[in-house]
Amino acid sequence: MFSKDEFPPLPKIPSISGVRVSGVAAGLKDNGLHDLFVAELVPGSTIAGTLTRSRCPGMPVEWSKRQLPGGKVRVIVASSGNSNVFTGNQGRKLVENTAAAAAKSIGCRTSEVFLASTGIIGEKKEVSFVADKVPMGVKALTEVAWHDAARSIMTTDRFPKAVVRKVKIGNSDVILAGIAKGSTMIAPDMGTMLSFLFTDAKIPGKVLQSCLTRAVNRSFNCISVDGDTSTSDTVLLSATGQVKLQPKIERASDPILKNFRVALEEMTIELARMIVRDGAATGNLLTCDVVGAASQRAARNIGRAIVDSTLVRKGIDGAEPRAGRIVMAVGKAGEKAERDLLSISIGNIAVAKDGESVADIDEDAVISHLKSGQVHLTIDIGIGRGKARVWSAL
Repeated sequence: MFSKDEFPPLPKIPSISGVRVSGVAAGLKDNGLHDLFVAELVPGSTIAGTLTRSRCPGMPVEWSKRQLPGGKVRVIVASSGNSNVFTGNQGRKLVENTAAAAAKSIGCRTSEVFLASTGIIGEKKEVSFVADKVPMGVKALTEVAWHDAARSIMTTDRFPKAVVRKVKIGNSDVILAGIAKGSTMIAPDMGTMLSFLFTDAKIPGKVLQSCLTRAVNRSFNCISVDGDTSTSDTVLLSATGQVKLQPKIERASDPILKNFRVALEEMTIELARMIVRDGAATGNLLTCDVVGAASQRAARNIGRAIVDSTLVRKGIDGAEPRAGRIVMAVGKAGEKAERDLLSISIGNIAVAKDGESVADIDEDAVISHLKSGQVHLTIDIGIGRGKARVWSAL
């Protein structure tokens, strides 16, 4: 169990060839804190992304969605404090001006500019609100300002979030690093969360997209804090291609890319768990493993139905040592399930097996686990091979 006031320290992130970043206090927030993130990448850098599925997305999300098919990136700009959502034509003009200012400052096409934002919804700002600040962010660019970058995208976060990994592709040493923000409005696809990931590997855009989609589906799309989905969710993964003598990669399934895929998934899971931890004001965490489902997607949907269920959460809060509320959540998830095949464990104690409650369970042990603050549920659907792990704050 972790303390509600103990936060992980920021790791030391080495310079990544082809990437410069900055995080500055540009005056976008009233509190004087860091609020503008800029990343510059060398020409030829590729990009992949996953964006919110909200039907009411922010203007920066719409902008970045239009640029993603091009697969190339030179600059990323993220502003904190105002989300630029539900702002009409004025909001559209604001992102156009921001992209134009970034392109001019870096010397690239606007199609190579990606934007993100987080903050207050529905508040209109002058169309030059962010654009006027972009030169400040560009001027501050360095290869090592990762900690400032992580702080610049925070809103309600209690701590900045960053990760780093070093792997090999063939005989070439590759670095992956990333930052994220998020603590509330977390019910992915994805939640109020931004994440920017970078590598010096040389990976084509389509391959990069495949790797990122797989990682996000096993991390950011497997967390929930408050059941609400944001309008501004953005995860971007950029590759500069600056690694020397790296073997050519043509497909995501290439065995030589295995270490990279594993590291990327580990990174996104670590960042996702930090987001849940940030949102857990009590310091309590719920982990739900679903196995035996019809597919990975089905397992993930069932897991999210369980962790988001008010009745399940009340049962945990009341230390109820029975499976009935969990069975209810499985049934309402909308995925294939057979009641008479369900098996459920709380902690390492089986409370239901093959569609029936287990007699004579050690109720005191179950209650003790539910009160531990680190609750682990395992649900075996019993019909397939799909599995997923979902996390939520309690």
